[in-house]
Amino acid sequence: MKDKIEIVTTLLDALPYIKKFRDDIIVIKYGGSAQTSEELKAKFAEDIALLHTVGMKPVVVHGGGKSITNMLDNLNIDTKFIDGQRVTTKEVMRIAEMVLSGEVNKDIVSLLNSQGAKAIGISGKDADFIKAVPKDVEKFGYTGVIEEVNAEVVHNIIDDGFIPVIAPIASGVSLGHPGFNINADLAASRIAVALNARKVLFLTDTPGVLNKNKELIKTLTIAKTEELKADGTIVGGMVPKVDACIESLRGGVKKAHIIDGRLEHSLLLEILTSSGIGTCIEL
Repeated sequence: MKDKIEIVTTLLDALPYIKKFRDDIIVIKYGGSAQTSEELKAKFAEDIALLHTVGMKPVVVHGGGKSITNMLDNLNIDTKFIDGQRVTTKEVMRIAEMVLSGEVNKDIVSLLNSQGAKAIGISGKDADFIKAVPKDVEKFGYTGVIEEVNAEVVHNIIDDGFIPVIAPIASGVSLGHPGFNINADLAASRIAVALNARKVLFLTDTPGVLNKNKELIKTLTIAKTEELKADGTIVGGMVPKVDACIESLRGGVKKAHIIDGRLEHSLLLEILTSSGIGTCIEL
């Protein structure tokens, strides 16, 4: 009986957040270990299905860098990075699209469908809903920067009761253009702004933003985040993630979260509990 009461207590604790965020769009950038561990993949799918069932509108934007690298290695195609970003040659672009829009995207869709959540996988090329321009064609090739997001395409999918699962591949402007490989964090940020999302969450392989003593910082403002970047507290791979958070907040998203995707049910713990588990950044 005690266990049953604890279950009811947990549900009641989550109820205010279910009411608060019902009918809100929540964008989730899915990547890191949560995307490669079979057990964590199953837990992620359960989280998304539950959020959708209680009336929230999750939108999944996924990466897949490790899968792209593995495929390139298998095909003996060289790949290199500059400033942490992949240089996308025309050959690499073909593989990136094949892996992201094909293998990775459909794997996530199948996972969500297996949990009873109806999902549809798309890339930015579908209906030209993400258009991009080169980041620096001489330096990065077909790595792109988003110029336009047609939110109506995704809203239509949501309104029909489906969960959009988005691969970060964008359309080029000319006929026959192979398209652009987009950083998934920045894609999630721009999509969240275009959709007027309530929240955007980034799943990572770290507990969140850490101070110089490697302790979790639970809440930040944009100003404080900029200070921590300037004094060297926020460095390396965390910089583009907090930049994506800041971009989304300045675009109208209410809160941005960086959470540990290595923990089971991290999404539910961050969204449906008062304490949360990661770093929340707001204006």
